[in-house]
Amino acid sequence: MNAALIDNWNSVVTDDDEIYIPGDFLYRGTGRDANRILAALRGKKYLVRGNHERYLEDPDFIMPAFEWVKDYYLLYHEKRKFVLFHYPILSWDGAFHGSIHLYGHVHNNVHTSEYFNRNRAINVGADVRDFRPVSIEEIVKMADASPASP
Repeated sequence: MNAALIDNWNSVVTDDDEIYIPGDFLYRGTGRDANRILAALRGKKYLVRGNHERYLEDPDFIMPAFEWVKDYYLLYHEKRKFVLFHYPILSWDGAFHGSIHLYGHVHNNVHTSEYFNRNRAINVGADVRDFRPVSIEEIVKMADASPASP
């Protein structure tokens, strides 16, 4: 399974890409497992901490594999604000002014994803996105197609 996920990731990510991971990068893995997988993945990786990031506390984990690890992050891209948080939230910074909320916690819960997508909150977890990263351009298209778009 990990080999397929790595192949999917590397099929769309270059070494120069920046990848923001909305948490739950590794479930029940060790620091060494995380090191091995992260070393095989292309791009500069940023982690918004999820509830399954236990490997971060493992003394064998190499923290510089991530550019940074945060609990919450505001990303600005082409004058648009993106709110990155592991959990879906009902209201976020700029929610009524065109900002987009990206999350991953609910995994393959389609019903929750459909509700939040109508409000420019988008589940970008791998298990609801064909097990591969989604580009920011694809995210903007999804958000702009939302009935709640400004």
